[in-house]
Amino acid sequence: MNSTPEPRTLVGPFSQVLTMAGLPLAGPLTDDQLEIKAEAGVVIQGEKVVQVGPYQALLQEAEANQYLLHKIDQPLVLVPGFIDAHTHLCFAGSRANDYALRVAGKSYLEIARSGGGILDTVSKTRAASLPDLVASLQTRCDRHLAQGVTTCEVKSGYGLTVEEELKMLQAIDQVNRQHALDLIPTCLAAHMRPPEFSEAGVYLQHLIQELLPQVKAQGLAQRVDIFIEETAFSEEEAEHYLIAAQELGFALTVHADQFSTGGSSIAAKVKATSADHLEASGTPEMAQLKEAGVVATVLPGASLGLGMHYAPARQMLDAGLCVAIATDWNPGSAPMGDLLLQAALLGAGQKLTLAETLAGITFRAAHALRLEDRGQLVPASLADMIAFPADNYQEILYHQGQLKPQFIWKRGQLQNQK
Repeated sequence: MNSTPEPRTLVGPFSQVLTMAGLPLAGPLTDDQLEIKAEAGVVIQGEKVVQVGPYQALLQEAEANQYLLHKIDQPLVLVPGFIDAHTHLCFAGSRANDYALRVAGKSYLEIARSGGGILDTVSKTRAASLPDLVASLQTRCDRHLAQGVTTCEVKSGYGLTVEEELKMLQAIDQVNRQHALDLIPTCLAAHMRPPEFSEAGVYLQHLIQELLPQVKAQGLAQRVDIFIEETAFSEEEAEHYLIAAQELGFALTVHADQFSTGGSSIAAKVKATSADHLEASGTPEMAQLKEAGVVATVLPGASLGLGMHYAPARQMLDAGLCVAIATDWNPGSAPMGDLLLQAALLGAGQKLTLAETLAGITFRAAHALRLEDRGQLVPASLADMIAFPADNYQEILYHQGQLKPQFIWKRGQLQNQK
């Protein structure tokens, strides 16, 4: 029995369509490299983009072939949906008191000793029920989607036991099945050593033997992460863990070089998909990451939340790295979670071109998640599209996050209309 093909829909005309097509995956970009189609339209069929081109020519084709029409009657700039490649959106509780103590001058260690820090979120997340985690994650996804994020990575890491890590990953899975926003789950059970274990190595071996096989069997995540830092796990411990995860079939990413170097070396050694944070990285670390083909994911939200310098994104691009930009949205160091605002501020602070900043939250961010079907508006890509009320794409970053998308399409479906 032959199924009837899905109808095609022509959407437009847009003042500009910024396709992000034809750009290199790594290295610096200039704005004149951007493909900008003026007075253009997009033909969608099902979840995919079929064609992008001059609106009048597409309209003639649409009328001849009885396409559906979504007429745009105001100036709009269309860009690919944004991709947030590093978040901790699944958590319970607040760390507002930590923030107050931090801006008053308390150190991370002092805050942790007073009952704050990651373990505070761990205790609150453990106490939360699965429905509680699902509801709070759903709310954060609603906000992210409304701000133009159409794909979002989400980590576990506030459970730190087999049962609680599985609960977090199950919450992510449930929301992913219900929400328009695509969630990419990552197992970060190696966030830090929990109080139940006196030795980090013993805890990691416990995860290898007891947790990761269940995560794989239940299909709850295809990616594994670890935090390499003096307060978390050593390079040697992390290398053993990551190799074991790789042998189980997981893709790898690493929290690296946030406060001290060493993590990027391990990320390069195991050929992780990405190394994230990198605030402490220098020229040697960048060279290692480039040689290994590791994506550098920078997290301006953590720099803003902690009051510290940005990762050296300008130097990374000039060194030939693929640089993605993500929020690190989490309850402790990066509670803001506004990807466009953070990317704009990073771009201003690091002197990134508009092309480099937009690439970092579209197709280069997709590459950090091994997703090659999105981040650009080209034939056969997902029809993840966001339209801003402007007639020039430069307005999007110029307003530093205050210009919000007016229309959002996820997999070809219109999600909102303001």
